Amino acid sequence: MGFPHLPTTVAAVEAIRAVAREYGVPMNVTDDIGADQTSRRITVGTLGVQDPDGSLPHEAYVELSGSPVVTVQIFPEDDATIIVDDIEFSDIPRDHVPAFLRSIYSGLAFVEGKVFPPSLRLVVPLPGDETYAEPVLRMTLTPWLTRNARK
Repeated sequence: MGFPHLPTTVAAVEAIRAVAREYGVPMNVTDDIGADQTSRRITVGTLGVQDPDGSLPHEAYVELSGSPVVTVQIFPEDDATIIVDDIEFSDIPRDHVPAFLRSIYSGLAFVEGKVFPPSLRLVVPLPGDETYAEPVLRMTLTPWLTRNARK
């Protein structure tokens, strides 16, 4: 299954805004525009704001309030980092971000435990058999993570 293409940071933020409205989640957006403002641009000169090709890179940081606490940092390189209750998912393709958030807010995401070796991980399934998983430390279990644990 394909994901709708989000060609720009603005398109990704609008898609996140639609998910937030759908689930009644308050959100706040901070934009950084220009190579001198974005976090990954280190090859540009000291006072440069444009990439060598003349474009202005655009990065956005989105905070979604409530339970769980979710932040999304969208990078100009077509990827994002999503943090769910302090569990970081890096290098998520920008096109997958809305589906990832829907999985979180619709209750599809879950915490999976293993007896041996003892471990926990947050699993976020997406349509089309795409799944993201990251380890969870027991000392960082939040009420939302605990509620979404599977036995």
